[in-house]
Amino acid sequence: MEYEVSEESKLDWQKGGGLLPVIVQDADTLRVLMLGYMNAEALEVTRESGHVTFFSRSKQRLWTKGGTSSHFLDVVEIKQDCDADTLLVLARPHGPTCHLDRPSCFPEAPNDFLAELDALVESREKERPQGSYTTRLFESGVRRIAQKVGEEGVETALAGVAQDDEALLGESADLLYHLVVLLRARGLSLNDAVAVLRQRHR
Repeated sequence: MEYEVSEESKLDWQKGGGLLPVIVQDADTLRVLMLGYMNAEALEVTRESGHVTFFSRSKQRLWTKGGTSSHFLDVVEIKQDCDADTLLVLARPHGPTCHLDRPSCFPEAPNDFLAELDALVESREKERPQGSYTTRLFESGVRRIAQKVGEEGVETALAGVAQDDEALLGESADLLYHLVVLLRARGLSLNDAVAVLRQRHR
């Protein structure tokens, strides 16, 4: 876990009467999951346990998200805003975050679909459900998956020069999907490739 939060004494606890609003965001898909509040004790418990813990304003006590449902929010990073009076927590959810069994308390919250796809492919690689095309790809081995990426790359290039936009977009989608599978087959993720792009951009 990475914490970029100043010492608690430097956070502006007074503005909110001892509480800070906390925005929780999925560390992988960047979807906003929920909003809660922390006091100094909740922040400390969150740091120590690795599970996002809030202060309930209605019950006047600490509560760990997932304590009852097991849908914990595993902390990846904690950041503070420019005024040191709001926290942003990047976390990995174990199941739905919303009590209505939705991924987010904000039903229309945008997210990074490619990251969501990458997470789904990762789960397919681990669980190998029967009847899944992704499972069949993983079981065919890295060489076959790489061959599929090559085939889709050629088809995408040909669509780019000889077919309409719909065909190009369809082939591009196929290429992206198979590339995600290839990366996972090699123990890598799409985010690892994005990190290389980010580094080159600097």
